[in-house]
Amino acid sequence: MMLLITAGARLRAAEAPVNPPHLFAAPAQVRPLNIAIYDGPGSGEKGIKSVTKRAEQLPGAKVTALEPEEIGTRDLSQFDIIIFSGGSGSAQAKAIGEAGRKNVRQFVEHGGGYLGICAGAYLACAGFDWGLGILNAKTVSNKWKRGGATLQMQLTDDGKEIFGDVARPFSIRYHNGPIIKPLGRADLPAYRVAALFRTEIADFGSPKGVMVNSPAAVYTTFGQGRVITISPHSEDTPGLENVVPRALAWLGEKETVATAK
Repeated sequence: MMLLITAGARLRAAEAPVNPPHLFAAPAQVRPLNIAIYDGPGSGEKGIKSVTKRAEQLPGAKVTALEPEEIGTRDLSQFDIIIFSGGSGSAQAKAIGEAGRKNVRQFVEHGGGYLGICAGAYLACAGFDWGLGILNAKTVSNKWKRGGATLQMQLTDDGKEIFGDVARPFSIRYHNGPIIKPLGRADLPAYRVAALFRTEIADFGSPKGVMVNSPAAVYTTFGQGRVITISPHSEDTPGLENVVPRALAWLGEKETVATAK
């Protein structure tokens, strides 16, 4: 019997369903990608290492760590994709400053890819005055601290086009990632949902009942570029080693993306 996390309750690691080894297949026929990853305040060292390891699984991929000042001063057009990993989205925004935020926005607008994981997903949202404004989304509550647990996540049909044909829910580590809903800005395309949370945690006074069936991963366009945000942490969840590589492979494509209306 699959155990669900109800509001305010944790699913202990010993009880969490275990994913099959390498549940997601590696992407096929990926061109060599030049990838930047933010490395500075607001991003944990462990998370950066885990995400970098996943990115380097792609044949021919080159991953370059960028410090905060480089985000605002460097010519990002030499990269195909930029990644912001877990930590604190507001701290990342503060560290890179307005110059950095503007440079990342222009990079994506001109055709670059953006992968935001947990904090990086917060950073992408247009619903914060400190955000990048490349994702037409806001959080359902300002009480972002929900806690950490192993949750269940499930791909949508749209998500299967990016991550592969995995039909059943699977386990994934969650730690205070964003729970989002549409912002409704007319000047930004609506996002498409790639995966949904199927269980929830709601500690520390966060709202109950808002997480189940809410977006766990979404994708969109911004100008000529592509954006994927993932709220939980596949990069260090056993069996999900190819989720980040598949996201990066999709971001590195150049075809037009259909977005929601």
